[in-house]
Amino acid sequence: MTTPLHYITNPMALGEFCERLKDSPRLAIDTEFVGEDSFVPKLELIQVATDNAAAVIDFPAVQAAGSLDAFWDVVCNPAIQKIVHAGRQDLDLCAVHAGQIPRPFFDTQIAAAMVGYGPQVAYANLVLRVHGMRLDKAHTFTNWSARPLSHEQLAYALEDVTFLLDIHDHLHARLSKLSRLDWVDEEFARLEDAVGDIRREPQERYQRVRGWDQLKPKSAAVLRELASWREGEAKRRNVPRGRVMRDEVLLQLARHPPRHIQELRAVRGLHGSEADRNGEALLEIIRTAVALPPSAWPEVPKDRKPEPESVGLVELLQAVLKARATEAEIAPTLLATTADLQALVDAKANRETLDLPILKGWRRLLLGELLLDVLNGKLALMVEPKSGTITWFPPSIRTDI
Repeated sequence: MTTPLHYITNPMALGEFCERLKDSPRLAIDTEFVGEDSFVPKLELIQVATDNAAAVIDFPAVQAAGSLDAFWDVVCNPAIQKIVHAGRQDLDLCAVHAGQIPRPFFDTQIAAAMVGYGPQVAYANLVLRVHGMRLDKAHTFTNWSARPLSHEQLAYALEDVTFLLDIHDHLHARLSKLSRLDWVDEEFARLEDAVGDIRREPQERYQRVRGWDQLKPKSAAVLRELASWREGEAKRRNVPRGRVMRDEVLLQLARHPPRHIQELRAVRGLHGSEADRNGEALLEIIRTAVALPPSAWPEVPKDRKPEPESVGLVELLQAVLKARATEAEIAPTLLATTADLQALVDAKANRETLDLPILKGWRRLLLGELLLDVLNGKLALMVEPKSGTITWFPPSIRTDI
């Protein structure tokens, strides 16, 4: 498949292109960006394709010369379905610049996992498996902020949307045949929540600091306030969060709150310039957080080792999960995590009402009820000697193989 290369660098050309897009029922979209030096990744290219048009849009060039409002109107048109692959970052960037999440959308990576292509399948692998074509990887690590971009670089970028519409057709047909269109819509709704989650309250960012759940509740309160401050500072300076303060430093301050500027300066990993610029403000944030009453502390998950018998039960449920996933031709990791299974086992009572993905929507229909029946003794498991597959049946029934 070949697509003529259309490179858009000015608002007039973009306006003409948008006229061709606005009546299309769907469009494939991808972005190239640079995120190392800014709070919000810098959008460099937007690749778009419909059934009869395709282009690479030079975002900085068009933005410098005018407005992209007409383009964002097309992207956010609810009558046009947007096709993406592993599209969370693309949707995030569109939402930042357009002011809203572009709905509706169809993510081919999620859909592929639901019809047997495995979890988080790469776009190039999906193109190879669906089209039999191997994509060139020569420009995987291109600096998309460098100008001018070569014809080869632009052609490489355009390939990221060239095959998306055909892949969409293929996956939609398989989902329809398997009666899973409603299932995949549930997953797209979860993705939309995750995209909106990036703009949630800064005070919730502490839960993304690795190791926060190992803190005591009082220390977690300090971390919460410091992470909120860092969020605001990073956004104000337009730099990555780690450029303001690394996660390890936040955790150290939360575990051992300094009381004086000298103690703050002694914290390993804290830039001296940060102590000079914001030392007193940080100490005040810490003092305020330490003084909070227990009722204002975050709830921290209890850290305890699973009971020995529960480990065996989790492994049993994992075997059932994999057997069911194989039978249904769906990626096992899409169904449940080990933590989900552990929570299911740990709940001695009221398992049916736990707030777990495996007990909601299509997951509950496909697997959740089965796991509950196994845990509640309503089903027995057996390995078929010839095939090695796991089967289940009511324990009162004897089956001879």
